[in-house]
Amino acid sequence: MIRYASIDDLEIINQYDKHISKTELEKSVKDYRVIVYFKDDNFVGWLRFNLFWDNTPFMNLLFVLSEYRNQGFGKQLVRFWEEEMKKQGYSLVLTSTVSTESAQYFYRKLGYTDCGSFVLPQEPEELILLKSLN
Repeated sequence: MIRYASIDDLEIINQYDKHISKTELEKSVKDYRVIVYFKDDNFVGWLRFNLFWDNTPFMNLLFVLSEYRNQGFGKQLVRFWEEEMKKQGYSLVLTSTVSTESAQYFYRKLGYTDCGSFVLPQEPEELILLKSLN
């Protein structure tokens, strides 16, 4: 089952999501900016997003637990999110990935295209990808 996260999901997401404080994670959950996937009551993963420039959905994190990877769960999470964003009237979504990670190929298979990049000190290039929802 894919759905928006609730406060009841906070502990399990926080157990794995080390990129955000628990306080910020709680705010994201309350703002309906976290989507979770459970299969047979087992936690599979989550997607966390925000609004870039306060007007464009930006996927901050897609994470599928290792035992569930390469089985289509990540694709299903992304598709669910895209459909939700389309229902809310958005015509474009964004995400990013480090150029040294294979996630870029995953996103491109889902129809995302490169639209820019940036480099932070002592970090590999961060690729920005977009997808039209029309």
